[in-house]
Amino acid sequence: MDTQHDWITTTVTADLLRGALDVERTEHGVLPHRLPARARAQNTDGQLAMAESQPSGVRLAFRTRATAVELDTLPTKRTYVGAPPRPHGVYDLVVDGRPAGQGSVTDGNVLIIDMTAGTTERRPGRAGTVRFAGLPARDKDVEIWLPHNETTELIALRTDAPVEPAGDPGRKVWLHHGSSISHGSDAASPTAIWPALAASLGGVELINLGLAGSALLDPFTARALRDTPADFISVKIGINLVNMDLMRLRAFGPAVHGFLDTVREGHPATPLLVVSPILCPIHEDTPGPCAPDLSGMSDGRLRFVAMGDPAERASGKLTLGVIREELSRIVKQRVADDPNLHYLDGRELYGETDFAELPLPDDLHPDAATHRRIGERFARLAFTAEGPFAAPDRGEAVQSSGAGPRGSV
Repeated sequence: MDTQHDWITTTVTADLLRGALDVERTEHGVLPHRLPARARAQNTDGQLAMAESQPSGVRLAFRTRATAVELDTLPTKRTYVGAPPRPHGVYDLVVDGRPAGQGSVTDGNVLIIDMTAGTTERRPGRAGTVRFAGLPARDKDVEIWLPHNETTELIALRTDAPVEPAGDPGRKVWLHHGSSISHGSDAASPTAIWPALAASLGGVELINLGLAGSALLDPFTARALRDTPADFISVKIGINLVNMDLMRLRAFGPAVHGFLDTVREGHPATPLLVVSPILCPIHEDTPGPCAPDLSGMSDGRLRFVAMGDPAERASGKLTLGVIREELSRIVKQRVADDPNLHYLDGRELYGETDFAELPLPDDLHPDAATHRRIGERFARLAFTAEGPFAAPDRGEAVQSSGAGPRGSV
C-alpha cells in the first residue's frame, strides 16, 4: 500500500457496483456475479460458473475528490497446459466519462486447464493491488472497470478523499446476452469489448450477460433476463449451440420460442433484438462439436476446428447457416403479435469482407480491432434513429470513428 497518502478505506458494497446482478460476500471481500443466486444454484456446468463470475461489463462507480485510488483484489487467472501464459487482466479507469488509466494485478489464484485431458487444477494465490494516481483534485465521477476475463474478488477500496456512490446517470439500460464474443474474448480491455464500445457510442448503460461458452438457451438465463430491469434487450444466439453440438433443429426452434417467451414475461413491450451469429467460416456449413487444435501450441498458436460432417445437416445437426435461417423464420412468425421484436443478421456486424481483412486469429474469436468494428456497427444499426433501440434525441449520439470510448457506459 502507498503510504504517502492519508487513506480512507471504503467497504465495497452493491451500491458501488454497476453491471452485476448479484454480489456474494466471501472470506476475502465481495465477489460480483452476472447471474443471480437462483440461476447459479440451478447450474451444474463449470464453464458457466467460471464465465458468469468473470465481471465483464462490471465496474465500480463512485464520486470523489480523491487524487489517488487503490483497489485490493484477489483475481483468479487461467493458464492452459502447453500454451504460453495469458496476459494479466486489465482494469480500466474512467474519469468523468473519459479513459484515464489502466492497471493490472499480477498476483492471484491460478486455474490450470488441460484441454487435452479435460481437467482443471486450482492453485491458491495472494491478493494484489491496482493503483491509480494523479487524478484531478475536484469532484468527479470515477469508474474502475474490472477485468472482463478474470474472476475478481474485491477486498478493499482506498482513496485519499471520501467516496460516495455515483448518482443515477440518467441513461437508458441495455441488457445484452451472448457468447464469448459478447463476453469479450480477445478484446484488449474491459471498456474495449464490443458491447461496452457499442453502449458508449449509443449513450446507454450496459448490463452484459455475455457468457463465454454458455449462450445455450438455458431457462435460468432467460429468467435472469426476464427479471432484470432494462429499456432495451438483445440476445445473440447460435455459435455456442453449434460448437458444443448441443441440440438438433427439432429442439432448437421450440427452445428459442421458450427463451423469448420467458423474456417477454418480464418485458412484454421492451424492444427486443435477436442477433444471429457473426461469420465464422469453420461452422458456416459444418456442424460441431468444435475442438481446439493443439498441433500449433508449441509456437503459441491456438486454433479451433469443426469436428462435424456437413452431411449431418440432413439429420438435423445445426450449422450457423441453419441457425440464421431458423432465427429469421422465428422472428418473422412472432413479429405479427410482437411489433417490438427485431432481427439482426450477425454478418452485418462481421461478414465475409471483414473476415478477408480481419480474420479470426483462432478461427473462432475476434481480435481487438474486430471488437471495435463490431461495436461501432452494432451502435449504428441498433441505436441510431433507424434502429430498433432508437429513442428521442439519440440519433446524433452514435458516431463511427477510431476514437476510444467517449463516455462511461
